[in-house]
Amino acid sequence: MSEVLLLAGVSLDSVTAADVLLVTSELVSNAIRHGGGVTAFRADIADGLLRLSIDDASPLLPAQRTGTVERPGGYGWPLVHRLAERVECRTHPEGKTISTVLRLA
Repeated sequence: MSEVLLLAGVSLDSVTAADVLLVTSELVSNAIRHGGGVTAFRADIADGLLRLSIDDASPLLPAQRTGTVERPGGYGWPLVHRLAERVECRTHPEGKTISTVLRLA
């Protein structure tokens, strides 16, 4: 992802890069942890926007939850929604696709 940001003219020490890398990390780690693994990854830049799509093997859509002592976490999905301009979830026969749009400028 760093190379994509550099090609788009985004400094890797910027807040924008940190936001993009955090959203990417969250979606990929959730696909691995909850979705049976990443089955596709796409990152496209056009008109100052990054369109990021992650596919995984599970048809179950993400759900917001509050962490507990027994099961910590629950912070990532709200963070993705806060940082991205748009978040879309779509199921298909092979699992699901989560797509986000982040502004780079």
